[in-house]
Amino acid sequence: MLKAEGVSKYYGDHRALHDFNVEIEQGSVFGLLGPNGAGKTSFIRILNQITAPDQGSIRLNGEKLQAKHIQEIGYLPEERGLYPKMKVGEQLLYLARLKGLSKEEANRKVKDWLERFELMDRAKKNVEELSKGLAQKVQFIASVIHEPSLIILDEPFTGFDPINTEQIKQEILRLRKDGATVIFSTHRMESVEELCEKIVLINKGEKVLDGMLSDIKKQYRSGNYIIRTEQALGTISGLNIIEHKQHFDAHQYLIEANALNKQSLLEKVLPAGLVSFEEEEAHLHDIFIKLARS
Repeated sequence: MLKAEGVSKYYGDHRALHDFNVEIEQGSVFGLLGPNGAGKTSFIRILNQITAPDQGSIRLNGEKLQAKHIQEIGYLPEERGLYPKMKVGEQLLYLARLKGLSKEEANRKVKDWLERFELMDRAKKNVEELSKGLAQKVQFIASVIHEPSLIILDEPFTGFDPINTEQIKQEILRLRKDGATVIFSTHRMESVEELCEKIVLINKGEKVLDGMLSDIKKQYRSGNYIIRTEQALGTISGLNIIEHKQHFDAHQYLIEANALNKQSLLEKVLPAGLVSFEEEEAHLHDIFIKLARS
């Protein structure tokens, strides 16, 4: 759906993006990751045509990105932008109309979304009267009410408690199911692992990682094993135990694979009453830290 080729952006002597390339498939939830100052916001601003790239091109559905595509994009910025002294319902209606909806359609969609988020009783309140979490919900509605084909979410869970975070996650998945493509930018790696199929990691303006999340986690796996046994392992020759946790009914070990192959390791731990045996999964949080520091 979206293809960026050789995108570079400079602010004076500062290089925000350099020769950035990425492809985002239709109907996917795509993770745009990187430490602060990596270039994520610069790329998002280019997509929203707030700024233009100094080099390179971006195509949306095969067409060069242009002014008409603004109507196809929904953007939830990290810095929220609601009018604090405007009533919730009136503000959503106004923003929906700006995105090209008819008055009748805008009224219907505002009502539907306020009911979905249980905000009907807040429709006549000013935004400044809402809690941070409720204001966040209103901002989310404003970003997607026109049913954009491309939704850009920058730290969408800021200010939410776990219940509201889960509700927004489900809405993101529902929007994707309905055909929307979502670019999801956040520092919450657990949310990325839960929602995204593919990610790109930017650091210092350059792409350092790009691909399917499942493939990336396989690439960076440690090769260590998590083993649960009924009895304590004790000291076993050739076995390097990194961590040991004792539970009520079992012992859990993190064991370095070292020179042992899987079969040899199994043979050594079987006498202790093997309960489970699995390879340690790589966590995106650790991958992010490793690459961001390099």
